[in-house]
Amino acid sequence: MGVPLRQQIAVGTYLLKQKLKGVKKYPMVLMLEPLFRCNLACAGCGKIDYPDHILDQRLSVEQCMEAVDECGAPMVSIPGGEPLIHKEMPQIVAGIIARKKYIYLCTNALLLKKKMDDYTPSPYLTFSIHLDGLKERHDASVCQDGVFDRAVEAIKLAVARGFRVTVNCTLFQGETPEDVAEFLDYAMELGIEGATIAPGFSYERAPRQDIFIKGKDTKNLFRGIFKLGKTRNWKLNHSTLYLDFLAGNQNYQCTPWGNPTRNVFGWQKPCYLLSDEGYASSFQELLEDTPWEKYGNSSNPKCAQCMAHCGYEATAVEDMLQHPVKALLTSLRGPRTTGPMVAESTPKWASEKLKSPATLAGIPVKVE
Repeated sequence: MGVPLRQQIAVGTYLLKQKLKGVKKYPMVLMLEPLFRCNLACAGCGKIDYPDHILDQRLSVEQCMEAVDECGAPMVSIPGGEPLIHKEMPQIVAGIIARKKYIYLCTNALLLKKKMDDYTPSPYLTFSIHLDGLKERHDASVCQDGVFDRAVEAIKLAVARGFRVTVNCTLFQGETPEDVAEFLDYAMELGIEGATIAPGFSYERAPRQDIFIKGKDTKNLFRGIFKLGKTRNWKLNHSTLYLDFLAGNQNYQCTPWGNPTRNVFGWQKPCYLLSDEGYASSFQELLEDTPWEKYGNSSNPKCAQCMAHCGYEATAVEDMLQHPVKALLTSLRGPRTTGPMVAESTPKWASEKLKSPATLAGIPVKVE
């Protein structure tokens, strides 16, 4: 696992405190999204399809600090849009570090070389750089040539200056285990701390819908990747049970409150990935007023294909706390890559379709 021991201890202590206090719903990572504006237009992005007056909005330093304090999560991920566009990002980062929170500043790295002097290496700050594969694959994913080379240049410079650096890789249709393995081998050679790897979520607002991996194809892809990885020294920034889930060996429901999102509209219901379900004015309101039972892969067709880490990593961590022996054995052997996959629960929304008046009348209903 590519996470320093110091951070593991801090997060573990936080989790233990929540358990001792009997807290049922607690956040692990705050998704702090201070703007939607980006300097790329990726085919799989569902975050930039807004009118200019929305793209021009920003969360202030004060609003960001209020969100960090209100949420209380030990880690803060700063996605976007492109965070480095935000003129006050250095002050936002400094304020979060002062609170001893661990930051993952997500960036496509196009501005990182220019902006790097605005930041100081810290055990609390990690540049999480977006790379969706090797040169040809990544540049096709972000719909612009030359981005891969600029990102790699920035990675090398940041590592040389002593910054913590990870890469964030999203997988789409057309990936092969061999291609992903080759990419991970290359990424490790760059001297990064670790890699985050997950299937892309099929945003309704994404320009293209034919690029997303779905269903059993996702699990088979990850089984192939992990099978090759048994002989490699990859450092992946995930819990072992989440990786086992990606390989089809765990039947999890998502934990959307584990990674709550604060953006220019407010606290997003129910999670970072669904943007049309409404907003709360405070974190407490988000917890209390969101109809959580309406969401998840067995409750909502919008969630049916989702296996994203922002929804399921918290579930895997909770499972680890409940079943430490299982987690230890999975960590020692790695994700299982052969044998039957766990059976998935019949989605509630599918059951409702099957029980519709048309079905009861003997008229076939297609379940998608």
